[in-house]
Amino acid sequence: MGILDQVDLTEQVSAKEEVARLTRAGERLLALRLTLGGQLGHELGPPVCVVFEGWDAAGKGGAIKRLVGPLDPRHVRVTQVAAPTYDEKRHHFLWRFWPQLPGWGGMTVFDRSWYGRVLVERVEGFATDEQWGRAYEEIVDFERTLCAEGMVLVKLWLQISHGEQERRFKRRAADPLKSWKLNDEDWRNRAKRAEYEQAIEDMLERTDHADAPWVVVSAEQKRNARVRVLEETVRHLERGMARWDVPLPPPDLARGSVAAPDDGHPYVGSGRDAAAEAPD
Repeated sequence: MGILDQVDLTEQVSAKEEVARLTRAGERLLALRLTLGGQLGHELGPPVCVVFEGWDAAGKGGAIKRLVGPLDPRHVRVTQVAAPTYDEKRHHFLWRFWPQLPGWGGMTVFDRSWYGRVLVERVEGFATDEQWGRAYEEIVDFERTLCAEGMVLVKLWLQISHGEQERRFKRRAADPLKSWKLNDEDWRNRAKRAEYEQAIEDMLERTDHADAPWVVVSAEQKRNARVRVLEETVRHLERGMARWDVPLPPPDLARGSVAAPDDGHPYVGSGRDAAAEAPD
C-alpha cells in the first residue's frame, strides 16, 4: 500500500468547527509571525517557508488564502510558480527559486515549487530521466542547507480522489468566474493519473527528511484541508522556534494555542519522528 492509499479521504469538519479552529489557529499564527518578524521583540526569528503541492483543483488557493488571511500583507509573500522561462532553463532548476526564499524574519508561501522537477517535468518529459532521477538528492541537499541556516520549512501535499477532482473540474467549467482556472491540459493530465501517482509516491518517499517532513493533507473536503493546513503550519513554526531557542509568545496573547491532534495523522517517513517531538 502506498502513502497516498493511507490518506483518509472521509475526514470531515463542520462549518462551525472550521470557523472555531481557523480562528484559534489564525490568532496563534499571527502571534508567532509577529514574534519571528521582530514586531513583538527586538530580534528577528528564523525564516519561514511554506510549500504547497497537490493535485489540480485540490484547493491550494483556498488553503493559502486562509493561511495568509490573519497576517499583515507586509509580513508574508505568496509566490506562484509557473513553467520556467527560456532564461531560467539556462540555469540549474533550483536557481530560479533562490531570490524568492525568505531571509531571517521573513515568510514566503510557495504555490507549487521546486518539486515540479520530479512531478510534471518527469511525467510530461520536460526533464530527462537523468535530470529528474538525480533531482531527489539535489532537493534534499538544498532543503537541508536551508534548514541548517535556520529556515522553518513546511511541506504540504493536498490529496483528493480522482472522482472529486472530476467534480471540481466540471464545477469550474460551469462557473464563468472560475472557468479561467481550467484548460485542455488539465483534462489531458487526468488520463495520466497512474503516472502522476507513481511520481508523487516517489517524491514523498525520497524527499522526506527530519528537517522538512512531508505532511499529507486530506483535501477531499475543503474545510478539512484549510483547518489542517493552518494547524500544521502553527505546529511547525512552534517546533522551529524551539529548535532555535526563540521564546514562544504566551498563549494568552490570543485566545489560545493550537491543541495537538488526537486523530493520529502521520507525517511521511522520517518525518514521523520529527513530528513526534513537536511541542503542542
